[in-house]
Amino acid sequence: MKTRIRELRAKMGITQEELAQQVGVRRETIVFLEKGKYNPSLKLAYKVARTLGSTIEEVFIFEEEDLA
Repeated sequence: MKTRIRELRAKMGITQEELAQQVGVRRETIVFLEKGKYNPSLKLAYKVARTLGSTIEEVFIFEEEDLA
Protein backbone atom coordinates (compact mmCIF):
# COMPACT_ATOMS: atom_id res chain seq x y z
CA MET A 1 0.00 0.00 0.00
CA LYS A 2 1.20 3.47 -0.85
CA THR A 3 0.13 6.65 0.87
CA ARG A 4 0.06 10.35 0.13
CA ILE A 5 0.31 11.28 3.81
CA ARG A 6 3.69 12.99 3.53
CA GLU A 7 2.59 14.99 0.47
CA LEU A 8 -0.73 16.07 1.97
CA ARG A 9 0.84 16.80 5.35
CA ALA A 10 3.45 19.02 3.68
CA LYS A 11 0.72 20.94 1.82
CA MET A 12 -0.94 21.65 5.15
CA GLY A 13 2.36 22.58 6.77
CA ILE A 14 2.06 20.16 9.68
CA THR A 15 4.71 17.88 11.14
CA GLN A 16 4.47 14.15 11.75
CA GLU A 17 4.18 14.92 15.46
CA GLU A 18 1.31 17.36 14.92
CA LEU A 19 -0.57 14.89 12.73
CA ALA A 20 0.02 12.14 15.28
CA GLN A 21 -1.40 14.29 18.08
CA GLN A 22 -4.43 15.24 16.02
CA VAL A 23 -5.32 11.61 15.23
CA GLY A 24 -4.32 10.18 18.63
CA VAL A 25 -1.29 8.04 17.79
CA ARG A 26 2.48 8.20 18.31
CA ARG A 27 4.73 9.88 15.75
CA GLU A 28 6.28 6.49 14.95
CA THR A 29 2.89 5.30 13.69
CA ILE A 30 2.80 8.18 11.21
CA VAL A 31 6.35 7.30 10.10
CA PHE A 32 5.31 3.69 9.42
CA LEU A 33 2.14 4.82 7.64
CA GLU A 34 4.12 7.17 5.39
CA LYS A 35 6.52 4.36 4.51
CA GLY A 36 3.65 1.98 3.76
CA LYS A 37 4.83 -0.42 6.46
CA TYR A 38 1.68 -0.28 8.57
CA ASN A 39 -1.91 -1.00 7.61
CA PRO A 40 -4.12 1.29 9.68
CA SER A 41 -7.47 0.37 11.13
CA LEU A 42 -10.43 1.82 9.28
CA LYS A 43 -10.94 4.25 12.16
CA LEU A 44 -7.34 5.51 11.98
CA ALA A 45 -7.45 5.75 8.17
CA TYR A 46 -10.61 7.84 8.46
CA LYS A 47 -9.06 10.13 11.10
CA VAL A 48 -5.90 10.65 9.04
CA ALA A 49 -7.84 11.35 5.86
CA ARG A 50 -10.24 13.74 7.58
CA THR A 51 -7.39 15.58 9.30
CA LEU A 52 -5.64 15.96 5.94
CA GLY A 53 -8.84 17.23 4.31
CA SER A 54 -9.11 14.21 2.01
CA THR A 55 -10.90 10.91 1.61
CA ILE A 56 -9.45 7.54 2.51
CA GLU A 57 -9.17 6.72 -1.21
CA GLU A 58 -7.16 9.90 -1.84
CA VAL A 59 -4.73 9.20 1.00
CA PHE A 60 -4.25 5.44 0.83
CA ILE A 61 -3.52 3.87 -2.56
CA PHE A 62 -4.18 0.16 -2.73
CA GLU A 63 -2.55 -1.88 -5.47
CA GLU A 64 -3.99 -5.14 -6.78
CA GLU A 65 -1.54 -7.29 -4.79
CA ASP A 66 -2.57 -5.45 -1.59
CA LEU A 67 -6.12 -6.67 -2.08
CA ALA A 68 -5.28 -10.34 -2.71
